Amino acid sequence: MADVAQKKIYKYKKVLSNPSRWEVVLKEIRTLVDMALTSPLQDDSINQAPLEIVSKLLSENTNLTTQEHENIIVAIAPLLENNHPPPDLCEFFCKHCRERPRSMVVIEVFTPVVQRILKHNMDFGKCPRLRLFTQEYILALNELNAGMEVVKKFIQSMHGPTGHCPHPRVLPNLVAVCLAAIYSCYEEFINSRDNSPSLKEIRNGCQQPCDRKPTLPLRLLHPSPDLVSQEATLSEARLKSVVVASSEIHVEVEHTSTAKPALTASAGNDSEPNLIDCLMVSPACSTMSIELGPQADRTLGCYVEILKLLSDYDDWRPSLASLLQPIPFPKEALAHEKFTKELKYVIQRFAEDPRQEVHSCLLSVRAGKDGWFQLYSPGGVACDDDGELFASMVHILMGSCYKTKKFLLSLAENKLGPCMLLALRGNQTMVEILCLMLEYNIIDNNDTQLQIISTLESTGVGKRMYEQLCERQRELKELQRKGGPTRLTLPSKSTDADLARLLSSGSFGNLENLSLAFTNVTSACAEHLIKLPSLKQLNLWSTQFGDAGLRLLSEHLTMLQVLNLCETPVTDAGLLALSSMKSLCSLNMNSTKLSADTYEDLKAKLPNLKEVDVRYTEAW
Repeated sequence: MADVAQKKIYKYKKVLSNPSRWEVVLKEIRTLVDMALTSPLQDDSINQAPLEIVSKLLSENTNLTTQEHENIIVAIAPLLENNHPPPDLCEFFCKHCRERPRSMVVIEVFTPVVQRILKHNMDFGKCPRLRLFTQEYILALNELNAGMEVVKKFIQSMHGPTGHCPHPRVLPNLVAVCLAAIYSCYEEFINSRDNSPSLKEIRNGCQQPCDRKPTLPLRLLHPSPDLVSQEATLSEARLKSVVVASSEIHVEVEHTSTAKPALTASAGNDSEPNLIDCLMVSPACSTMSIELGPQADRTLGCYVEILKLLSDYDDWRPSLASLLQPIPFPKEALAHEKFTKELKYVIQRFAEDPRQEVHSCLLSVRAGKDGWFQLYSPGGVACDDDGELFASMVHILMGSCYKTKKFLLSLAENKLGPCMLLALRGNQTMVEILCLMLEYNIIDNNDTQLQIISTLESTGVGKRMYEQLCERQRELKELQRKGGPTRLTLPSKSTDADLARLLSSGSFGNLENLSLAFTNVTSACAEHLIKLPSLKQLNLWSTQFGDAGLRLLSEHLTMLQVLNLCETPVTDAGLLALSSMKSLCSLNMNSTKLSADTYEDLKAKLPNLKEVDVRYTEAW
């Protein structure tokens, strides 16, 4: 039977290789499709062969009329219900979408094909023309009278009516299409930029004068006062030549006057620049002047709007945040005001989501790289407000496990000015930030501390919170005053409030051993535990103490020697933070969600660890 099918396919291939009259060809195509659909053989090649034959036929006959195009598409439509179109056929479909976006074929025939691609495609890298076809199809929908409303309904159909999309591949495939489409909008600028020396090449130094095209002007992020003062003069200058030395960058400019001063900037080391470094430019150009063509502008608007739509679905938002966390956009897009302004809605949705897996993606994907938090904070390339989004991001991050010294230290080093300005305007989150900086001794400079105190006392909410801070500091001094017991055990079923009440009753400067085993304390009690200066042994057996509290302990109780976490809900996310507690010599992680990899990591980073209990864990 297989031989019979192959003979029929060969026959049709031969007949269609020399078309004479297209009405006959169309009839043969329909017969070929019927043969493939009615064949009892369960063989993918039986269905793919007609598509490949038609694909070859169309590629060799480019002078067909529009009506003939549509007739052929309708004829092969039944085969496309369960098969992806081959590459050449995808190109033919793309052409039809571009030339006849309002054709009913786009809605009636292409829609189920694209839906199948989005639901089942596993890797657009192996079949880029499928992605291009999907991209052109969505643009064709956007060309209809209803425009984005049609696109929105298509996205809704892909998600489904329930609160959870049943097809896990839809979101990553849609994001891949969006990223490719947005990249294509800036392709002309990217190609121009690729002809210019990279920042790494400049830092490594070139011995010959550079004769490449000058780089595109990008938005200046952190102009120094000297550079800003020269901006007006440099804007009248014309770039004459670029001479790159091994340690400095010399840019000679030709002025209308007889003077010819040179601008010199330190090249720094030869390390790979991060995202913000790549956006640093000559002070002569404070913004990037990008004028997209009409088609590119429509494409950009369409696909940024799709990203907005995707961010509105609660079940898609965690994965979307994870996919966008590495900032997978060209730097030209990030320096384009229209793009960053439109994308701000997506970042705002991430900042409003209470789930840690979502808003944690605002931070950089790894150390040394910048994330959305940096880009949309004051001084960042994408910031276009007075810090409202920045305050929103800080608020949600501070409300989760990022209420730590490391996060506060980063804010103090990089964003202290914006924090003080927003606190001066009465932003409660920023007032809390400044109070925590004082409480955790983040600020070493005395003048800066006084300035922060003045800022806090300038508003009602700041003054009230600073007074509360002073009261806590007085209580802390009393708590840490030498005296009191060296060992303390709380009764079972004690709560966080009970622990706080007990520690506020006297001095515990000598407390070395604290047992909270079988109590009802949670991670919230960590803010009280970190105030015990002499604590060396802590028993949290069978409590609700979790990852957030563990992170806080790891930053403050660095002298802790014995820690019992048996039967607590801690996971790898919190246990990894223990690697900074170098004094630990005994650690009980019995019946926790410890993984084998985390256990090996802890053993490598805790040299003094002698006693470890990992029974009833994955590492056992």
